[in-house]
Amino acid sequence: MEVLTTAEMAQADQLTIAGGISGFDLMCDAGRAVADAASDLAEDGPILVIAGRGNNGGDGFVAATELAGRGREVSVILLCDRATLKGDAALAAQAWKGEVLPCDSASIGTPALIIDALFGAGLDRPVKGDPLAMIEAINASGVPVLSVDLPSGINGNTGAVMGAAVRALETVTFFRPKPGHMLVPGRVHCGQLRVVDIGIDADVLAQIRPMASENLPDFWTGSFPVPRIDSHKFSHGHAVVVSGDIAATGAARLAARAALRAGAGLVTVASPRDALAVNAGALTAVMVRPVDTAVEFAELIGGKVNACVIGPGAGVGDKTRDFVLALLAAGRHAVLDADALTSFADAPERLFDAIKAMGDAQLVLTPHEGEFSRLFSDISGESPPRSKLERARIAAERSGAVVLLKGPDTVVASPDGRATIAANAPPWLATAGSGDVLAGIIGGFLAQGVPAFEAACIGVWMHGEAGSEAGPGLIAEDLSEVLPAVFRRLYDRFEFQY
Repeated sequence: MEVLTTAEMAQADQLTIAGGISGFDLMCDAGRAVADAASDLAEDGPILVIAGRGNNGGDGFVAATELAGRGREVSVILLCDRATLKGDAALAAQAWKGEVLPCDSASIGTPALIIDALFGAGLDRPVKGDPLAMIEAINASGVPVLSVDLPSGINGNTGAVMGAAVRALETVTFFRPKPGHMLVPGRVHCGQLRVVDIGIDADVLAQIRPMASENLPDFWTGSFPVPRIDSHKFSHGHAVVVSGDIAATGAARLAARAALRAGAGLVTVASPRDALAVNAGALTAVMVRPVDTAVEFAELIGGKVNACVIGPGAGVGDKTRDFVLALLAAGRHAVLDADALTSFADAPERLFDAIKAMGDAQLVLTPHEGEFSRLFSDISGESPPRSKLERARIAAERSGAVVLLKGPDTVVASPDGRATIAANAPPWLATAGSGDVLAGIIGGFLAQGVPAFEAACIGVWMHGEAGSEAGPGLIAEDLSEVLPAVFRRLYDRFEFQY
């Protein structure tokens, strides 16, 4: 599903209106969809609509009129003088024959449901005054909230809280989601997201040409590597994972096992000699090769190696930096994670220049927020802060690599501007070693020839699904073990041919 910025959504509305559907017709369809959702959330009891002065408030008035027509007890609080409403919102308010209550928190009372129609996705400045007081009163009421388009106080493009924001049980939005629905903290405030059709034809997307999507299988199944019946381990690729010293070997083993589970035909851990026995004793299907220097590493990857993972437990310093530069000079597909990124914190341009000199090799950087700020300190330090989506896109363009900015709302961005936002990560993925497994999964797909952007998107989605499959209490070791179940569901859904 495409993700539209607020400007792109406005363009979708304009193109639809130019095609012969009036703005008021769109508002009526939106309001009826809100009424449907409200009826689902509160089967009986009074419903309160709190409306603002714009089209979001107009949607609220339509919902109020529709619900009253269905026999529900409905009341409306309006943030402004009714006479000041304009355009379609004024038409919607005229159709409401009930009382309009004053904008006072005491007017909220104890309804079964509040419909929040104060602000839509276009809010771009902090709320204050009466709107702020009303948002705080809504949250303090303890009444379930259904938000129209986006919880009031959330920025539609960034997901940021603009001073204060409504905490909704459910949010109804129209045609396509916006970044603010998917990026934290907006995603948390939205509750359950319901995307409804209001008569906007999907053909408008060909003119809008959005560059962001939700990270879902339909987006990347064309790149998903399905083994053929006549394939063999060498046709599935060989991945190498670099291990740290004897005190920090577990992260590399997590990544290596994940790469093997993801479908790489062979996986080798490049291990310091002093950690060789530890790594060999803990691995079975994964091979181990003694490698202490960048020269030895270059010799290893100079053979039949398709992809490498460097970073998990590798250690921060000159040795890891030399390994990365040897890898980039060899032009191998790679995932650079954790210590491999921090090792360039004092010289990020050196890393970016080496990446851009690689030619056609596919590279994925997988920073969390802290590692991102070390490589892209100017982007992270901007005020006001850019959205996570914007920061990842800028970083991808600057570095020349696919950038995967981790979190509960992981963003994958390509240097060409394409991006996805993930919404399937369960909270129990926040555990030590989880990111190492993610790096390994992506490395496994790179080894099979999947392009870097798609490999990163597939890896993020499968990582999230594996987290849900393992469930509460998972530890990082569980993730690789449940990947076969994720694969099975994916194969069943798309009926892949072998």
